Amino acid sequence: MNTAESSAVASGLAWFKSSYSGAEGGDCVEVAADMRTVHIRDSKAVTGPVIRVAREAWEGFLGEA
Repeated sequence: MNTAESSAVASGLAWFKSSYSGAEGGDCVEVAADMRTVHIRDSKAVTGPVIRVAREAWEGFLGEA
């Protein structure tokens, strides 16, 4: 996992917000994927840090969630 990436580095990605995110804001995450990595960020702080994980790790997380 790498948390040093900024949103500026990941700005060319297509970001998707959680379907549980309401119009009022609140606690939301956005994810974007490229060929090898899934990028995760706080939807309220899109210029903030981005967590990167391998696609295999993300798939494992989703399988357990």
